[in-house]
Amino acid sequence: MPYLQTCNIISVNTMAKTAALPILTMLFFLLFVSGGIIEVVNAQKTWCVAKPSSDLPTLLANVNYACSQVDCSILQKGCPCFYPDNLMNHASIAMNMYYQAMGRNGWNCDFKNSGLIVFTDPSKTRDINHTSLFISLTLQNQIMFPCLV
Repeated sequence: MPYLQTCNIISVNTMAKTAALPILTMLFFLLFVSGGIIEVVNAQKTWCVAKPSSDLPTLLANVNYACSQVDCSILQKGCPCFYPDNLMNHASIAMNMYYQAMGRNGWNCDFKNSGLIVFTDPSKTRDINHTSLFISLTLQNQIMFPCLV
């Protein structure tokens, strides 16, 4: 009889260990898979543009700050990103260059709540309702943000 009791105790311990194995395996699997999903999401291309509601002094401050941190020479007259020559365009390009250079973190596009992270390439956008951000939906819209790519 004592032999059977010992066997029962061993089998209970063995069952507990066997039951824990699939649970641990599942936990490791979930940790591995969720880490991969997070990396895929973080790898998605994003851009930082000025919010259409931003006022001119805020846009100017954003350009000055961003260009004090990154090279904004492409915004000078005669350079590829000068046209269209308006503060909304220049601010968006400067803010995006800063955002990209600093690692594309959400806080790198805050600019005192005047920045907006977008998931659609602004240089490819054709159907936008923000007329203050995108002056027109014609040829000018096609060249509005060529430097945000």
